[in-house]
Amino acid sequence: MSDEERRDSLADQAAAWVPPWERRPTPAPDSPAEDLGDELPLQGPKSAMIPAQPAATAPAESPDQVPSAVDAPPPAPADEPAAVPTEPAGEPAGQGEPAGEGAAAAVPRKQAAGRRRVTAAPEPAPELGDAELRGALEAILLVVDEPVSELALAEVLEQPAERVGPMLDEIAAGYTAAGHGFELRRAAGGWRLYTRPEYATYVERFVLDGQSARLTQAALETLAVIAYKQPVTRSRISAIRGVNCDGVIRTLVSRGLVEECGTEPDSGAFLYRTTTMFLEKLGLNSVADLPPLAPFLPDDVEELADATR
Repeated sequence: MSDEERRDSLADQAAAWVPPWERRPTPAPDSPAEDLGDELPLQGPKSAMIPAQPAATAPAESPDQVPSAVDAPPPAPADEPAAVPTEPAGEPAGQGEPAGEGAAAAVPRKQAAGRRRVTAAPEPAPELGDAELRGALEAILLVVDEPVSELALAEVLEQPAERVGPMLDEIAAGYTAAGHGFELRRAAGGWRLYTRPEYATYVERFVLDGQSARLTQAALETLAVIAYKQPVTRSRISAIRGVNCDGVIRTLVSRGLVEECGTEPDSGAFLYRTTTMFLEKLGLNSVADLPPLAPFLPDDVEELADATR
């Protein structure tokens, strides 16, 4: 076969070649080809449905290009999805890449919204002079409705507590030396202004104005037992007084002079103690400032105790 005849034969084969995905399946022997062609739709894109050009109309190709067209692998079928590389399950995207500039560029870095503001440390409050510190303490003590501690005063004035304590002692000594009708006294763990006892008659006349808010004798006795025996149970108070004191204790609790402070481990009974209002009303700093009971006891207290046994 000559070279010209071989070239014409290869050109005819290239023009008549049909890709596999465009070829119709061979019909079974017992079924007509027309029916099989109607039932099976053609696969592939619309361009694949265009019939091949006849060999006569195919342009002549050079011998170097014809073998490449015949031997080229057919493209992937249109109905099959392209292969997508997948990552192993359980491994996040980007993991396993070598560390370097590429890996660093793949991981986005959090960028700050703006530069951090550098705030300077607060400047310490200027130290007050003695006269100004005295006036500030007196102004605060005139408006408090309960004893205020030295630490609270130091925080409000932004001054060291080592200065506030001695200044309060100096103010209290100055009031006493000047003979004022009021005094600065430490009570219930704090400081507060009180009227002097020698002017109590005039103060009561002005405040009460004919109204009496005194405690009954039973309430005073019960309050005294709680003050000296605290914490104490109701049964113990009743045993000391010799009468039931449940109603009296409720009255003292409602007035804020007595409060519950837990239960007794053995019996589970409620324990009672005095409150800070009790100390404030009596002008005491703690229950340790209560007067001793020995001077108020009768001389024959031991004989009376033996008689009651």
